[in-house]
Amino acid sequence: MKLAADLDQLLRELETEGQRNDAQQTDRKKKFLNLERPTAELIYVLLQASRRKQILEVGTSNAFSTIWIAAALKDFGDAKFISIEISPEKLALARKNLARAGFSHRAELLEGNATDVVAGLKGPFDCVFFDADRVSAPAQLRLLLPKLSADVFLLADNALSHPDEISAYKAMVEQLPGFICTLTPVGKGLHIAWRSGPTKPK
Repeated sequence: MKLAADLDQLLRELETEGQRNDAQQTDRKKKFLNLERPTAELIYVLLQASRRKQILEVGTSNAFSTIWIAAALKDFGDAKFISIEISPEKLALARKNLARAGFSHRAELLEGNATDVVAGLKGPFDCVFFDADRVSAPAQLRLLLPKLSADVFLLADNALSHPDEISAYKAMVEQLPGFICTLTPVGKGLHIAWRSGPTKPK
């Protein structure tokens, strides 16, 4: 994956910091639980190739994944990107890291319980990335369904590492009409669901 040298250096620094933090922390709530780099790269390619412009991320953490997503929006000045984080400490760190990446203008960071925040969002969204509390993801998806674009990606991490916790979300998505779903064995497992929307006339 070819990124600008300074951005690549920052992401590798955050990756190392995340691994060090999570190895030392015994409190799960204080762990960053960042994406593995191959998963981040896959999401970056998906967003770039499909030209997503209205993105919602559930679970900002220290902004490692948020920076990857923001980087994928480099060609879209009118893109809308919202990321939600419940921890004020993590959100403060995320704001700092986004600023270091030069992406503060590309992402709107919202603090609060994800389900409560999602209920107040207007949409539409053409990509939603679930990377926080897997158990509450179905409740968030129900709220988001009327706010999704016809052509939309739904992405969820930890599909292989936490199969029991993500099972309700996975079952819900795979029963939605019009979606093609796959579980990609990259990182901790990325569940990908895509609805292409109506065929455009030639």
